[in-house]
Amino acid sequence: MLFVLDTYNSIANNFLSELRDRDRQVHKSVFRNNLQLIGQILAIEISKKLTYKDIEVYTPNGVKRTSVLADDIVLICVLRAAIPFYEGFSSIFQNAESGFIGAARANEANHQDDLEIDLDYISSPDLNDKEILLIDPMLATGKSFIKAMRGLKQFGTPRGMHLCSLISSPEGVENIQTECGKGVNIWTCSIDERLDENLFIVPGLGDAGDLAFGQKI
Repeated sequence: MLFVLDTYNSIANNFLSELRDRDRQVHKSVFRNNLQLIGQILAIEISKKLTYKDIEVYTPNGVKRTSVLADDIVLICVLRAAIPFYEGFSSIFQNAESGFIGAARANEANHQDDLEIDLDYISSPDLNDKEILLIDPMLATGKSFIKAMRGLKQFGTPRGMHLCSLISSPEGVENIQTECGKGVNIWTCSIDERLDENLFIVPGLGDAGDLAFGQKI
């Protein structure tokens, strides 16, 4: 399944526009806050596709029958860029467990087939029979997501896998759909035009990690 948030009119488009705006990007706290807000909105959209169970709630004046989330959720945050985005998800899925992955480009490449990804840190709870939300703001080539999913296999077999991104490239979406088939759901806020010669998303927004926390040296 592929869900693209900006194909629908919502306030999320305001936040996404501010994240892209180079004049607003100088305000790191605003950038992080907008990432968190969009994470909350995307989390609510994902929640509509999960499993629920009926319960009875006893109020001071009676009993109300309602439906609450039945699935066990695990949020996997790809460090460091995803931290504010992940915080939006965790504020909605408040009982979720969390895992963390360190993934980065290992080399400079000008073609997807030449790009290598280092997966140098991974920590996760048991994933068996749980709904996994793998969170990273930029889905460029898709290789980081694919390598992260492979790394997570050692922690169990989930019920469902959801890849959550802020901005995606058509190439990255296609790569994940080809590699992973229909078993993986892709949730993104926007699919942009293409990847450039350095395999960055165009028009994109730049380096989300640097914009949120400062440039790496």
